[in-house]
Amino acid sequence: MFTSNPFAELTVFLPSLMMQVYIVLMILAVAAGTLFDMLHKSSARYFARQWKKSKVSATRRLSGADTASLAVRTLLKEVATSGEFCNPKRRISHLLMFYGFLTYLVTTIVMVFGYPPESPPAPAVLPVLWNIGALMIVIGGYWFFFLIRVDVAKEGHSPFRLVRADLFIVSLLASVTLALTWEIVQTAGNLTLTKIVFGLYIFFTTLLFVSVPWSKFAHMFYKPAAAFQKRVEEANGSSNLPRPADVNSIGR
Repeated sequence: MFTSNPFAELTVFLPSLMMQVYIVLMILAVAAGTLFDMLHKSSARYFARQWKKSKVSATRRLSGADTASLAVRTLLKEVATSGEFCNPKRRISHLLMFYGFLTYLVTTIVMVFGYPPESPPAPAVLPVLWNIGALMIVIGGYWFFFLIRVDVAKEGHSPFRLVRADLFIVSLLASVTLALTWEIVQTAGNLTLTKIVFGLYIFFTTLLFVSVPWSKFAHMFYKPAAAFQKRVEEANGSSNLPRPADVNSIGR
């Protein structure tokens, strides 16, 4: 079950081209949603204004090598290792979801476009990685949703109390949970139930990708940009933020 391409079986009730078109539409939806969010919140204008202000206020000129080094450090800390999270549990949860989502998304695209039903079967490693990525999202996501969220862990609210900020995590978990459920039901051979679960899977997946302007999805693009901007300002001397205290000097 976990070593066969689940999308190859869709031709029983859905042409393979439909899934390919759907993925392209979802990619366009994310791009359009992010662009709309940037225009609505004037994010691009804000970053451009901050960049210009930083150059004017700079006390040190950065070379191309300096800027590249700052970009690499941002990718390694804020993107690759989520170093901005002080809470180790939240950091691990975030990394599970981040790398799980990348694995799940990439393998989905490869299996749908690279191994349609009329082509040779996909290598077993692809559906295995697809399932591993989905399980990483499920583990990290439900851990965060029920135990780590601030309003649950710190404020004592019910984990089932939802606000708009929860739209991303709820739609993501619903989509991936239904993907795994669909895979299991499809293996059982119940065509009617397979169609129902697959329809729910597509509904929540669509909600995940079209709700970019109203969820935290776009933050994945803003956070690295903001972190890089902060590093540049600290390096060229234009930052107006207080420098972190030297813990070794406290108490002297």
